[in-house]
Amino acid sequence: MTTHDPEAKLKELGLELPSLPKPGGNYVPFKRDGAIAYLSGQGPADQHGKYPSGKVGADVDLETAKAHARICGLGLLAAAKAAAGSLDKVEILKVLGMVNAGPDFKDQPKVINGCSDLFVEVLGERGRHARSAVGMGSLPNGMTVEIEAVIKIHD
Repeated sequence: MTTHDPEAKLKELGLELPSLPKPGGNYVPFKRDGAIAYLSGQGPADQHGKYPSGKVGADVDLETAKAHARICGLGLLAAAKAAAGSLDKVEILKVLGMVNAGPDFKDQPKVINGCSDLFVEVLGERGRHARSAVGMGSLPNGMTVEIEAVIKIHD
């Protein structure tokens, strides 16, 4: 048990975890192997399951894309909670952030900060993680951002 209360922090921030999306293919939202769980990529779905689309740096500005990454982070926290049973048990180990970037866009790390910052806000020190932030030529359904994570579960 951590001294940091992730559920209270979510409430303080005025945030709610979304429902886990139904996989769009033959995969699961997470796969657990002992204390490690691999979380499938999440896009910035709205409450109706729709994904914003466009090329970051061309159709979508940096701040909007950063907000989309924060939404991805909420989805990943929902998957982490499902895998661990409680956010109190979750530690983020590794994040891979993918940005549907225009050819001249170079600020992928700033976009993915939307997710990384959320993890630290909600989980405290257990939210700090190793990370890669990369630009992609396209993402499923043209969505702006997709992020996946690897977590450790403290039982």
